[in-house]
Amino acid sequence: SSAPAETGDAAVQFGLGLKFAASQGDGQDYAQAAMWYRKAAEQNHPLAQLNLGLMYAAGQGVARDEATAAAWFRKSAEQGDAGAQHHLGASCRRACFTGRREDVCESKVEAYKWFHLAADQGYKGSEAAYEILSLSMSREELTEGDRRVGAFVAAKTSTAQD
Repeated sequence: SSAPAETGDAAVQFGLGLKFAASQGDGQDYAQAAMWYRKAAEQNHPLAQLNLGLMYAAGQGVARDEATAAAWFRKSAEQGDAGAQHHLGASCRRACFTGRREDVCESKVEAYKWFHLAADQGYKGSEAAYEILSLSMSREELTEGDRRVGAFVAAKTSTAQD
């Protein structure tokens, strides 16, 4: 019965990942969930990318790895998934505190951009996150953040019209 999954149907693979992650008791298997999410994520399935990122962030079924989590969040966020945009914003915000000083400004602007985009889709907590972040940003950083939000939306709009 796993034939569609084996042949590479991303939606089926995502469904299997969900089943293994959400099962109660013996059915729960995070390593299996991560494996199926990865198969779907590698085919550009945005929710699989988000969920795989969350598994790396939490160390569920895979070794905890913040950079790998952020990379999967980014793939999903760039496809427009609001949850991934929010989590990528949070990853960038954490980088503000842990990164080298020259990276901090870039991380802050990126965090602002992703929180703003998630907030525009009504994602819970994103509006508060970018408003709080904006209090610690210079006018130049805010201008650049808003420019990036606009550029992302414009690129998405032109892709949708193709």
